[in-house]
Amino acid sequence: MSMSDSTDYVIEDPSLPSESDEEEVDSLPESDDSSSLESDEDEEESDAEREWKESLQQMELLLTMVVVPYIGKYFGRKCAYWGWAKFMMWRYPVEIKVTSPIAFKAAGAIEAAASL
Repeated sequence: MSMSDSTDYVIEDPSLPSESDEEEVDSLPESDDSSSLESDEDEEESDAEREWKESLQQMELLLTMVVVPYIGKYFGRKCAYWGWAKFMMWRYPVEIKVTSPIAFKAAGAIEAAASL
């Protein structure tokens, strides 16, 4: 029998520390009270940041779904009335006077909101 055959069947004693055990112990993270406090602060900041992002998303949704269409409809009608008045003045030279500008604007705003 050769020497290499006899060493292949050597069983190590588990009670003795091996190199891999020492490496595992060395690689364990150290626990520190200050690190746990920092992680709590990070969690609080992330909660506040998440709420901030949610509120910004809600504001964006409000603007895109309600405010922008309403304003676009209002100014679109105002532009259409102005354009129609210019066309009618060119086609039929009749002078049109708005007697109450406030009532005219209010009626335009109410009509723009009616179909929303």
